[in-house]
Amino acid sequence: MESRQLGYFIEVAKHLSFSKAAEKLNITQPTLSKMVKNLEEELDVLLFDRTTKHMKLTDAGEIVYEEAQEIMRLMNNLSDKLADMMKIKKGTIKIGLPPVIGSLFFPKLIMDFRQSYPNIQIELEEEGAKKVEKMIEEGSVDFGFAVLPVNQELFDSCPFIKSELKLIVDRGHPLANVETIPLKTLKNDSFIFLREGFALHDRIRESCIQAGFNPNVIYESSQWDFISEMVANRHGVAILPEPLCSKLDPSVIKTVSIREPKIPWNLAIIWRKNKYLSYATRELLYFIQSKFPTSNREKSTKF
Repeated sequence: MESRQLGYFIEVAKHLSFSKAAEKLNITQPTLSKMVKNLEEELDVLLFDRTTKHMKLTDAGEIVYEEAQEIMRLMNNLSDKLADMMKIKKGTIKIGLPPVIGSLFFPKLIMDFRQSYPNIQIELEEEGAKKVEKMIEEGSVDFGFAVLPVNQELFDSCPFIKSELKLIVDRGHPLANVETIPLKTLKNDSFIFLREGFALHDRIRESCIQAGFNPNVIYESSQWDFISEMVANRHGVAILPEPLCSKLDPSVIKTVSIREPKIPWNLAIIWRKNKYLSYATRELLYFIQSKFPTSNREKSTKF
């Protein structure tokens, strides 16, 4: 049974006339009669009573007419929904978003994207980058943002920000007037870290150990603004991404560059290898790429 057969049958049933239906469908009457006959043979019932002066539906025809209309309605809805999806009109995107990254880039990105695609729903899962990787691996989000490097056997990625981590200190700290320092200079300082679950927690600790000392961590938090307030109030020092440091009040907090080693902060959009990405998701990925020059140079064809 084909949808075209049902459509032809419905038209004949509406008009109770092959000639009027054929005219409406813009096909010949013999062709229409043959299509309906084939449908009757396939269903093994008579759909029309042709023995009377005025053709009418049989009992079986009434049932088929009612159900055929519902089938055609569902098929039309399916076509419309697929068309909407193909045209990026609708959809839901689930995104894993570390709070540090979210506070820097995401509000403006999403506002701009929603202006173009107001019917696409975006659901955010705000977790540290390590948890975001786990959610992507498990399939509970479509894609997420992470700090490179990530496991290339599990994830495809598209880099979009290249930056560094920098030291922040209060204005009364001995290093407040220094432009750059070796990381080992901080071996006697007290640190305020992002909590475990954030990629920066491990990255900074590992860099300190590489520089020859184990950092003295006195507080941990998931909120970068709380960390900066703690630093401003002389509870300790912190290391944060340069784009965050640039948001801080220079009259209260001093930013110092780090060397030996420098600590890179390179961000990427990541998604599970071989995962199907919806049309809406791909459109958002392309949109994000278009906003960052690094992404444009390295635009992925894997979407």
